[in-house]
Amino acid sequence: MIDSRFDTTVTTTCGYCGVGCRLEARVRDDAVVSIAPALDGPANEGHTCLKGRFAHRFSRHRERLTTPLIREGHGFRRASWEEAVALVAERLGAIRAADGPDAIAGLASSRATNEDCYAMQRLMRAAIGTNNIDNCSRVCHSPTSFSLRKAFGLSGATGSFADIDRADALIVLGANPTEAHPVAGARIKQAALRGLRLVTIDPRRIELADYGVLHLSPRPGTNAAVLHGIAHVLVRDGLIDEAFLAERTEGFGEAAAVSAGYTPEAVEEISGVPAADVEAAARIYGEAREASIAWGLGVTEHRHGSDVVRLICNIALMTGKVGRPGSALLPMRGQNNVQGSSDMGALPDTFTAYRSVGDEAVARSFEAAWGVELPRERGMKIPEMFDAAVEGRLKAMYIFGEDVAQTDPNTAHVVAALESLDFLVCQDIFETETTKYADVILPASSFLEKSGTFTNAERRIQLVAPAITPPGEARTDFDILLTVSRALGHDMGFETPEDAMREIAALTPDFAGVTYERLGRAGLQWPVAPDGTDAKILYEREFSLPGGRGRLAALPYKEPGDAADADFPLILVTGRRLQHYNAGTMTRRTANLDLFAEDFLEIHPEDAERLWIGDGELVSVRSRVGRIEIPAKVTDRIEPGHVFTAFHFPEVRTNLLVGASADVHTSCPEYKVVAVDVRPMPEVPAERPVLAQV
Repeated sequence: MIDSRFDTTVTTTCGYCGVGCRLEARVRDDAVVSIAPALDGPANEGHTCLKGRFAHRFSRHRERLTTPLIREGHGFRRASWEEAVALVAERLGAIRAADGPDAIAGLASSRATNEDCYAMQRLMRAAIGTNNIDNCSRVCHSPTSFSLRKAFGLSGATGSFADIDRADALIVLGANPTEAHPVAGARIKQAALRGLRLVTIDPRRIELADYGVLHLSPRPGTNAAVLHGIAHVLVRDGLIDEAFLAERTEGFGEAAAVSAGYTPEAVEEISGVPAADVEAAARIYGEAREASIAWGLGVTEHRHGSDVVRLICNIALMTGKVGRPGSALLPMRGQNNVQGSSDMGALPDTFTAYRSVGDEAVARSFEAAWGVELPRERGMKIPEMFDAAVEGRLKAMYIFGEDVAQTDPNTAHVVAALESLDFLVCQDIFETETTKYADVILPASSFLEKSGTFTNAERRIQLVAPAITPPGEARTDFDILLTVSRALGHDMGFETPEDAMREIAALTPDFAGVTYERLGRAGLQWPVAPDGTDAKILYEREFSLPGGRGRLAALPYKEPGDAADADFPLILVTGRRLQHYNAGTMTRRTANLDLFAEDFLEIHPEDAERLWIGDGELVSVRSRVGRIEIPAKVTDRIEPGHVFTAFHFPEVRTNLLVGASADVHTSCPEYKVVAVDVRPMPEVPAERPVLAQV
């Protein structure tokens, strides 16, 4: 039945978190007037959250970028597309000629489509000639990708959100799904009410803890010790699957030998989690017929986050709880296409599907398709780009859909890097903290204005359809990237995003059977065979490693990169709020701002009383690298000795506090362990956050 209130209704995929909800966008006069969940959405099953359903008015906000902008003096002037693109090509071409292609770097957007990200990495590799391409998975789930590939072979969830419904037990570690992934969080709640034995592990008492049978609050940075304690009990109490270990894994003996030293009592000393709770968590997981594990940035954003993901894989392999319904490993991806942006090769060391740029056969296949010679050496990761810019080795950046001056750590260093560049191109839908340092700003499209695909946290590739057109002279990201590439001398030959997906499928065995027609309304979970058969569950018969065996890792607990001391006695943990999304670029331009207008610092009543801090009072938060000012909220949701805030508000600039400590394997920043000093502020607050190093 046609609803006469709307000109049209378009089915698309949500552009917020990694759950990948299917939505029905209702349009009148080229504006989205309402959004409803698609009843047949495989990940959301007729549900959506307040961001997906209500936070869409940003698409027609008066602050949308509608024309290209070129820096002139201390501000910007409007420019035509022809002038802006010509300037980009001229400046990037000159830098490439004078300093070499590796003097230029690019960032792809995890808010954009697979096809956009594929075009961006092709632009950098084929039009510029460098592997200096990365995306924001570097600062969130790169440890997940690294460790899943080491343990199992593929960089993705082993199952689906549907496995939550089939599980008898679930461990949620370092994730807060009801805030960051609300539809998945609601699914976990419903399963717990039906009898799922839920264990939550987080320094904060998250909402899901109220639905669980057990909550563990480890000291930030001690996840590895807790997992070793669980592994210790699994082995000690005979809760391992010896047949599975013998037939399908390697490395158990070495891993078990390391965990043998982590008795529950020893883990209590390290983590603060009572020994009895460590034992209880192990029994809940080990005794369950089917059990899953979900984790988030509270696992990965640590100095040894990759190790913790390997230890998660260890306990799944020890118990044989992988590769079957109800026993899944589910990394909770933060952005809508953070999985897909990496799948598409927007990384400095891999082409599509995580195949090394140094793999001669793979590199030659791309050279043949693109008609260019490609470098074999890996490019710079995001932190290396900023270091190189400050040192003068990196001269230009093309930043597509990322607000690094707001979201990346050690903000003062990031700003110094942006200021050091000779030339900066930003492609975005709004002016941001990062565009302040741009030389050219290109007006782009939101997810409601483009076609293509997103890949959600389940590895599910789903279609994205345009409900409205980009405002003013703004263009789709795909069109912009193709235009810039042509101006640099490399014509990709695509007419539509579907053309790009055909090339992706032709060059990538894991995507061989992906077509828009086959994706339909339900999508496909990669790998997809040439006949279109997809993979709901990975590793049912063997792992995707040489020999087909999963690999356990022998990795002892290591101290985090920062620690409380006399000068900085509290530990700051950062995260998300339900009402907002990442840098807040979109949600703060909707009515969601009325629901959550400013952020606050959560502090335990004991710490607040000791520090003479009242609820709602402005406080100064100082770390080893920076300082911010923010109101305090006294709550027992946070453990004593810890404080918590989010990173959605530019006026707070939370990441000024985060230093250079990062995961030793992937350079993912240690956002979750930051030693700080918190003190009451005078009555009059400062107008701006402190940007200088302390």
